[in-house]
Amino acid sequence: MDAAVATLLAQRLGGRWTLRPAGGSGFAATWHARGGAGDLFVKSAPPAQHAMLEAEADGLAALGATGTVRVPAVVDCWTTETACVLAIEGLTFAPPPPDFGARFGAVLAALHRASAPGEGRYGWQRDNWIGGTPQTNRWHDDWPGFFAHERLGALAAQLAQRGAPARLLDGVAALAERLGDFFDDGHAPRPALVHGDLWSGNWAALADGTPVVYDPAVSVSDAEAELAMMELFGGPPAGFWEKYRAAAGLAPGYAHRRGLYQLYHLLNHALLFGGGYLGSAQRLLDTLRHARP
Repeated sequence: MDAAVATLLAQRLGGRWTLRPAGGSGFAATWHARGGAGDLFVKSAPPAQHAMLEAEADGLAALGATGTVRVPAVVDCWTTETACVLAIEGLTFAPPPPDFGARFGAVLAALHRASAPGEGRYGWQRDNWIGGTPQTNRWHDDWPGFFAHERLGALAAQLAQRGAPARLLDGVAALAERLGDFFDDGHAPRPALVHGDLWSGNWAALADGTPVVYDPAVSVSDAEAELAMMELFGGPPAGFWEKYRAAAGLAPGYAHRRGLYQLYHLLNHALLFGGGYLGSAQRLLDTLRHARP
């Protein structure tokens, strides 16, 4: 396999390549590659999965284009008869310095405040994936409508196909009908480009302490949805909140909406892994259904 991917790199980028396996994701093999174009991080997958790697390349390019947060630059993404390949800049990570959280808070606030595509709408120019789950991103003029249909509704449909309990599915549908209750504080989210899958495994630090993010599932969304995901899996690094709030602010009603946004990710984990995530999603859903501002 190493030789086959090295050949694909040579044919596309030129030069000779040596590869070192870097494990893999749920759908792709990963490699550290060294050769004519420098050090790269490479993902390869069967040709039928080309859209997943293309969506990842699209997300990295979109985040990088804002000039706010460091991402691995996309070198190339292509598909042959035997494989699809994503080649990105190979970065070396280091232990985060003491001020990493503050620096991360500042750059993420800058991302969320940057001008977002979509002319004031919520969605994205293409569908993508969060983990191994398809994520629909049709444009909507209103945020509750987007979250109800493209997040909760779309995921509930996939769970239904997997035979999820009717109680869970009915609860999601009922919650989607009353999303307006969670915005009774007047919160009208500014459309923001978000990474979309920003748990602690998808950020790191360069040797100089620069925050880097990768493996995105981008969309134009409510920035609070990003923050809620960060709090669900791992939590932001120390010093993050002070800098983020100072630069971007945080609506008082965020604490009321946090569980709503976390539900999406628990439902996704229930779809991907089942087990205890089904119970966790149901318990949070029960809490949200009786929540009041």
